[in-house]
Amino acid sequence: MVHQHAPLPTDIAGLPRDHPYLAELDGERHGWYELAQLVRTLTPDECLVPGYYRDPDWTVRDVVAHLGTWLAEAERQFQRMGAGTYEGHDIDIDALNEVFAAAMRGEPWEVTWTQANAARSMMVRVWHGLQRPDDEAAWWIRKSGVDHYAEHLPRLHEWAAELISRRPARGG
Repeated sequence: MVHQHAPLPTDIAGLPRDHPYLAELDGERHGWYELAQLVRTLTPDECLVPGYYRDPDWTVRDVVAHLGTWLAEAERQFQRMGAGTYEGHDIDIDALNEVFAAAMRGEPWEVTWTQANAARSMMVRVWHGLQRPDDEAAWWIRKSGVDHYAEHLPRLHEWAAELISRRPARGG
């Protein structure tokens, strides 16, 4: 379940209240914190258990790698926007998903979690610099952040609960 978040703060990391993406930045932050809180309820071994999705059989690590690689790609595209070299988002999402999955396949949980956190931090830093509303930036914001988290969090909540329910009962 995706939780509603508190009203917008007057300031996010020093951004002015009239920043064009303040609401989206706030939503992204809440979505990421929900993901992080959920992941922290699991052990590193549980993050490697297949079953989040079937066909392909995903683990929590795979979901985090998927989100992290999209965050890294959004950061790259935001940088291109700032440099005037952006070419648009006419991309094959399924093909990029395959490339991203192959790049992260077999990485340990710790590497995957670190990569996702670093990608998010770098993406948010560049995103803060976007000063004018732009349809292309808005597309990347939705694709990599709030909407993407909302797409995966409901199943991740279910899968985490199932993994936790499998833990051996502690004797008393």
